[in-house]
Amino acid sequence: MSGKGTTLIIHGVPISPGLAEGIIHVHRAPFGPVDAPADINQHEVDEEVSRLDAATLRVSNDLFALAAKVEKEIDSRLAGVFEAHQLIVKDSSLQEEMRREIADNLVSAGSAVKAVMLRWEKKFLLMESQVFRSRGDDVRDISNRLSNALAGITVHALDDIPRGCILATSRLLPSDTVFLANRSTSAVLLEYGSKGSHAALFAREIGLPCISGLRDLLITVSDGASALVDGDTGTVTIHPRKKQKADFRKNSRDKERTHHLGLEHAQSPAVTRDGVTISVLANVGCNDDTEWAMLNGADGIGLYRMERAYLGRVVPPSIDELLEEMRRTLESAKGRPVCVRLLDIGADKPLAFMRFLAETNPSLGRRGIRFLRDYPELLEAHLRAVLKLAGEFDVSLLVPMVALPDDVSAVKERISRLGSEMQTSSLPKLGAMIETPAAALSAREIAKHVDFLSFGTNDLTQYAFAADRENAAVERYFNDSADVIFRLLRMTHDDVPDVPLSVCGELAGRPAHLSKLLRCGIRTLSVVPPLVPAVKEAVRNSSCT
Repeated sequence: MSGKGTTLIIHGVPISPGLAEGIIHVHRAPFGPVDAPADINQHEVDEEVSRLDAATLRVSNDLFALAAKVEKEIDSRLAGVFEAHQLIVKDSSLQEEMRREIADNLVSAGSAVKAVMLRWEKKFLLMESQVFRSRGDDVRDISNRLSNALAGITVHALDDIPRGCILATSRLLPSDTVFLANRSTSAVLLEYGSKGSHAALFAREIGLPCISGLRDLLITVSDGASALVDGDTGTVTIHPRKKQKADFRKNSRDKERTHHLGLEHAQSPAVTRDGVTISVLANVGCNDDTEWAMLNGADGIGLYRMERAYLGRVVPPSIDELLEEMRRTLESAKGRPVCVRLLDIGADKPLAFMRFLAETNPSLGRRGIRFLRDYPELLEAHLRAVLKLAGEFDVSLLVPMVALPDDVSAVKERISRLGSEMQTSSLPKLGAMIETPAAALSAREIAKHVDFLSFGTNDLTQYAFAADRENAAVERYFNDSADVIFRLLRMTHDDVPDVPLSVCGELAGRPAHLSKLLRCGIRTLSVVPPLVPAVKEAVRNSSCT
């Protein structure tokens, strides 16, 4: 334990950026209520099953309300996390397994929930894919909700933490992060947690600095200790000295000043020092995102994710439903260029209305265009909706997970045929996402079928280094700003110098690497709406040579 007044610097993995100063509150409470196995008599089985059913209904209703709250106050895409939780808690196989646990082992509903949910959590944790392993947190979250409902507990486990504190705890579940949004928590320090977890996504969305991978955190830091948290670098300074505090506060002021300067000039074009205009677009998934992007000065929409229109549905959306969803989402950007990405779904993001083949490594399986080529009815419905949209918006279309030239030529042939059938006056421009080394190395052939190329640097890094971007065990290999990635970008530009290139991965939102991106021939950047002003300002301080 760090002694009072003894300065200690610890390092972890930054999973949500930002700077924070405050007092540490150490939270060691167990997740969920303590519920020892409770035996019942045979005649009590029906009563316990009824209690389970009542608790399930209550939790389902609570999750429905929470999803609506998150959609209204935080982000509609993230509301899907709790919509998925609602589907899990109502899953017929899960419900049947818990009922059998009660009847076969003569245990209480609370004991059945603990036993069955623990088995489900372990199943996820033992899977090869980090995407599925991270779902263990979701199962734990649902287990806590059911257990609390059965025990009559209505107070959140983090209800007693001081407002404005720096929370130090073992792990964070999705609903914990949403709860913290209303507690003015300054920052969160974790022993466990990955960048791809739902808790990390929520933390980034609400602007909560968060650092994970702090081994032995709960025995290293003491409750009530002062701390400086740098969520940009993953550094925590415990009991900082006077000069460390002064330097930290200066960095905070400089960061805030840069932010405000970017906002003042957000609506102006982003022109480099050597006179090159760079398009700074936004990545969006809902109408709130688009409105925010336009307010922040985005020149258009560089990546519109369509997945939300499909997730959580028991039947696929119709063409008219897709069209209406796209209109609603893009309304604020009318008159500006908008790029719609084809449905990027796969075995790691299953659709409720389709049966998916189990894959030991979904990242290397049927994703994006690979999946759509196997289900042409989904592809055709999406293309028809986009062609109708093209009559109202300045639309381009982006094909995800391209590995072969044939992946885009097949889409081009199909959209040309549909355009002729629908008597479309002009077809949308077609682009390919460069997310695999194979696509980067095949740029000359791919470019014959498309109008532009867009680098998805998150996946490109994952496949270049053979490192799952959500797997903390190989995190040191996942470096999207490594020379390897810039060489792939530069090589692609040199192979197709006349083809417009954009970047829509997280790398596009990091001002520190912007000059290198511009020197690789990138002339369009697409980032999350909050980063648009800062990226535009960084462009103005950069040059392309």
